[in-house]
Amino acid sequence: MNDYIETNRLNWDDRAGLHATDTTGSYRIDRVIAGGSSLHALEAGEIGDIAGKDVIHLQCHIGLDTLSLKHLGARSVTGLDFSPVAITAARDFAERAGTEATFVEAPVYDAVAALEHRTYDIVFVTWGAIHWLPDIFEWAKVVASLLRPGGRLYLLDGHPQMYQYEGTGSGRLSLTHGWRTPIDAPLLFEETHTYTGDERTLTHQHMYEWLHPLSDTVNALLKAGMTLDFLNEHEILVWRHYPGMIETGEDQFEQASGLPRIPLSFSIGATKAR
Repeated sequence: MNDYIETNRLNWDDRAGLHATDTTGSYRIDRVIAGGSSLHALEAGEIGDIAGKDVIHLQCHIGLDTLSLKHLGARSVTGLDFSPVAITAARDFAERAGTEATFVEAPVYDAVAALEHRTYDIVFVTWGAIHWLPDIFEWAKVVASLLRPGGRLYLLDGHPQMYQYEGTGSGRLSLTHGWRTPIDAPLLFEETHTYTGDERTLTHQHMYEWLHPLSDTVNALLKAGMTLDFLNEHEILVWRHYPGMIETGEDQFEQASGLPRIPLSFSIGATKAR
C-alpha cells in the first residue's frame, strides 16, 4: 500500500510544480492573490455559512481554495496535503496574498496526529480527492475526528459512476471499470500531461486510483458518527473529463446535447453529533 501512495505522491509533486506556475488560468492564481476566491459556482453555492468558522481543508493541493475560504470569511483556515511541493507552493501563495493560513504536510490518514488533535468547525474536501484514497471508511473516521461536536463536512467530488466510463471518439461513453475497487487492487493509469492543458510533461506518469460507490461513502460517514444533511448529484463538472463535453459556464462542463447524461459530480453535507 505504501508503494501505491508513494507513486501517487511523486505524481502529485510533479502536478503541484506545474499548477503553481500555471499559465492556463485553470487555477485562478491571480484572483486569489488579489484577495478573491478560486471556488467554482457549485461549491460556493453549497458550502453554506463559513463566517467565523475554523476550517480544515484536506488534500488542499497548492492551497488556493484554502486561501479563498479565508477570503470568504472563515475565522481560520488550515490546509493539509501529502505533497511537499504543494505545501511549499501554498505557503508561498499565502505570503503573496498577505493571507493568514496554516499549511501542514502529511498524508490524509495521518491528519489527526499531524494537526496535533486540533478540531474544527468545517472539514472541506473538494474535486479529485477521495478516489486517490484506498480506504473510504478510514477516511471518514479522520473526518469525524477532526470535527467538533456539531461540526460539519462539505464534500464535493467527481461522481464514481463517471469514473467508470471512458469517452469515445463519437462522444459516447464506454463502460470500462468496475463500480468498486478493491483496496489491494487499485486501478493503474499513466498520463503524460496534467489536466489543465499545460504542455509541459509529467516526469512521474503513473498513478493509482480507487473507485468508491456512493453507498460506501455515505455508510462510512454514518459509521463514523456523522448524520447526513444532503446528498446531491450533478450533471456538471469543473473540467472537461470527456471529449464530448461542452463548457456551459466559467469552468463548468457538461455532456453535449444528444449524448447520454450521467451524474458527473456529487456533493455531501454531513454533521457530527453534538
